[in-house]
Amino acid sequence: MNWRCIWVFAAVLFLAMVYQAPAPLVYTPGEGWTYEPPGKQVKWRRETALAQLQVAEQAFQKGDYGTALKAAKRILRVWPLSDYAPNAQFIIAQCYEAKRHDERAFKEYQKLIERYPRCPLRETALQRQMQIATRFLAGQRFKLFGLIPTFPSMSRTADLFQTIVTNAIFSDIGIQAQLKAAEAYEKRKDYEMAAHLYERAADRYNTRGETAADAMYKAGICHTKLARKSEYDQTAAYRAINLLSDFIALYPNDPRVEQAQRLVDELRTEQARGSFQIAVYYQKHNRTNAALIYYADAIKKAPNSDYAKEALKRIAQLQEKRQKTTQ
Repeated sequence: MNWRCIWVFAAVLFLAMVYQAPAPLVYTPGEGWTYEPPGKQVKWRRETALAQLQVAEQAFQKGDYGTALKAAKRILRVWPLSDYAPNAQFIIAQCYEAKRHDERAFKEYQKLIERYPRCPLRETALQRQMQIATRFLAGQRFKLFGLIPTFPSMSRTADLFQTIVTNAIFSDIGIQAQLKAAEAYEKRKDYEMAAHLYERAADRYNTRGETAADAMYKAGICHTKLARKSEYDQTAAYRAINLLSDFIALYPNDPRVEQAQRLVDELRTEQARGSFQIAVYYQKHNRTNAALIYYADAIKKAPNSDYAKEALKRIAQLQEKRQKTTQ
């Protein structure tokens, strides 16, 4: 009995609040409840999709994004198959972007791209998605529940760019998005994933010289960073050397060739150092054959390095010592 009284009281209180509210809730059959500020009740509603679109456009131009959203959303509810539905969807996305709800705006532009693939506004929607993703790449914070600013996220930013790539894989925007997705992972210091995406771009867009060159060079840089992280990574070093060497061979006139060659030399010297240290270890433990192999490897990897010069001396010493012991 007590619970029944509570529910009745709550219902009466709610109806009283609705009745007395200065900005009442308005119910429209087929559309449900809407919140209408005083003086604006029903004034934005029209009887045709075109007239309703005009209301949405005019409201957006005036900066009345609330009315623009309601008018545009009504077109999608009442006239979903209308020729004006794509324009309404575009206005919805524009409103959220203007209100700085960029994640929601990106999703609304995505709806236009997926639902209306032949719409003339598709290219503009792609450009707006690119602008939004680029703002996040520059450090704009994502929002919790679309309201509370949290932190920048390069992983989520990369996902936005990857969505654009899927939307327009071989267009200029798609190519830019592929490179920027890799850049987002690079900013996150996920060099392995960044290198993977750069390599994919170099392979996928190999007929576009400038793009392929940029992607190949940056992939080499990422593998170089991987090789320098904590313990020396031979696999990453080999991959970096191969990519940068290919870059030098394929794009000899690129202004970054000198830097690429310098990195290749440094990596090879580092590889020589690794082989040299292994050789020294074997030499100390009187494992002459193994020491000779690794000294020779150090010379092969970086013949002009100090490690190679020292390795030559030690090879001569070991061979001389071996000859004396066999006599």
